[in-house]
Amino acid sequence: MIVKQAEFVKSAVFEKDYPEEIGNIEFAFVGRSNVGKSSLINSITGRNKLARTSKTPGRTQLINYFLINREVFFVDLPGYGFAKVPKAMKAEWGQTMERYLASNRKKLVFVLLDIRRVPSGEDIEMLEWLDHYNVPFKIIFTKMDKVSNNEKFKCLKEIRTKLDFSNEDVFFHSSLKNTGKDKVLEFIGEVLGENKEEETVEIEK
Repeated sequence: MIVKQAEFVKSAVFEKDYPEEIGNIEFAFVGRSNVGKSSLINSITGRNKLARTSKTPGRTQLINYFLINREVFFVDLPGYGFAKVPKAMKAEWGQTMERYLASNRKKLVFVLLDIRRVPSGEDIEMLEWLDHYNVPFKIIFTKMDKVSNNEKFKCLKEIRTKLDFSNEDVFFHSSLKNTGKDKVLEFIGEVLGENKEEETVEIEK
């Protein structure tokens, strides 16, 4: 996939406020508040200020929709984890997230994990939510510029104490060096192609 156009569409909390679906599967991004989610979205779209970045974790409190190439939505979900906010607000963010995951929208979720951190209880809970709602997902390890190649494999070994995965089934990305974005975009393009093939089969039936 080559990103030629990207624009912010709207923010939402409730399903009734989501933009109307446009036929294609949409791609959502979720992760801890300091995992670099907005930076990754900006990196893969080639737009430095598309998603708002902040030095203060937890600034994404709404579901933010971006229209890519006028054919597919990228969805920035609320961050979780380190944000220093009241428990009531965290609970509200959780409900916002769960409503989205439980919705009937056709979606695939990218779960962002910091390569330097063993997944937290909230990371594991997010993966369990995705399984519970039968939402397909892929893992993207972020901040790859922070570790050497040797450190990478040491980190992955520690992460595997909490998660079971193969290196061929996850993505590695650095927003600072812009590495790894091509593989993410290639995967998105493949999924979009498969989605169109499925639609063609449905029409023929």
